[in-house]
Amino acid sequence: MKTKSTAILAVAAILMASCAGNQQTAATADEAAEKTVCVKGQWNLENIVVNDTLSVRPAEVDPEASQYITFEDSTYFVQTNCNTIFGSYSVKGDSIFIGDGGMTRMACPDMSTEDALVAILSSIATVSVENDSTIRLNGSSDARYILLTKAQDAE
Repeated sequence: MKTKSTAILAVAAILMASCAGNQQTAATADEAAEKTVCVKGQWNLENIVVNDTLSVRPAEVDPEASQYITFEDSTYFVQTNCNTIFGSYSVKGDSIFIGDGGMTRMACPDMSTEDALVAILSSIATVSVENDSTIRLNGSSDARYILLTKAQDAE
């Protein structure tokens, strides 16, 4: 009788552990689907693609200038070779909303970076992160995106 009871308890323990494992896996999958992408920090502007024929590589516009986007808790700040752009943003999952903001309006010898950013920022819809060192801000179509790399001296 003792052996039969032990066997039943062992089977019950295995079944309970099995169910608990499935619940944990399901919860982990749900959490992964809802996990919000972290964009906080300073990111160098590498490439801005507005459409199939218009793109800007800020380092080619002005190799001496540090051109970047900094994301704080709910605000962003863009430094181009001449002007700044700033505003609010929010991220939920892999969706990002970049709100209208402000921009300095200094006349610059080359405004291609500013023009490209103004043309694309309002259409950014999703964000993807690779190896915590590269971010791609994706527009509403595949042809629109901003490629960013983690700034070396930033966290």
